[in-house]
Amino acid sequence: MSGSEPTHHQDLADQTVVVIGASSGIGLETARQVRAAGGQVVMVARDPKRLEAAAEEVRPRSTAVLDATDTERLQQFFGDLPYVVDHVISTAGGPLYAPLADMDLAETSRHFGERLAMTLGIAKYSRGRVRDAGTLLFIGGTGGRRPGIGRSVTGAMTAALPALTANLALELAPIRVNLIAAGFVDTPLSASLLGDQIDARREELRSSLPIRRVVGPEDVAALAVHIMRNEALTGATYDIDGGQQLLS
Repeated sequence: MSGSEPTHHQDLADQTVVVIGASSGIGLETARQVRAAGGQVVMVARDPKRLEAAAEEVRPRSTAVLDATDTERLQQFFGDLPYVVDHVISTAGGPLYAPLADMDLAETSRHFGERLAMTLGIAKYSRGRVRDAGTLLFIGGTGGRRPGIGRSVTGAMTAALPALTANLALELAPIRVNLIAAGFVDTPLSASLLGDQIDARREELRSSLPIRRVVGPEDVAALAVHIMRNEALTGATYDIDGGQQLLS
């Protein structure tokens, strides 16, 4: 047997995962699945009440109230962690849709800058707190790959994150860095963005997607856990959209 034979973790027993954005949606479901796989979680979110409610269910190793776009607080959080962790996943942040005519440039600049700074901040400040061959995992999207009115900002971010991920994978090696690019996922964030059109969107996707159902947070969380387990994966972007990109 070669000394370079790959390691395959069958579960997350004795591992600790920091989940940023853990109070709802993909983050909360990832925390649930990590716990189901035997791991411990550090749940991080900016809303203390929602975080408290989520923690009562998940029973994490610890919690922290934190707005991840505040890079000073992000630095303090990782600096104060009293132990090394195995993985960090960030589900924080959302898309910004606005046609050019209605665009608030100050808001747009703030959104784009905060998202990039948050991603870089997690990478920079988690060094020394994530074990070798552990994972940094970010959540992006696929919706901005197709040009459209109002998609300029989200399209630019959609293009930026895979390049950022690939470069960080080299800078942080042997820590692994990966990106999940999700299509529509049926989360509270999606419901808030679509309002009273959410049911129509769900029905449209059920009838048109090749998988004939809507992608849920449990699907994305399962992919996240797989990426944590498989130590051969780094620098890559993994799409999960139920085949949405295959449609015209």
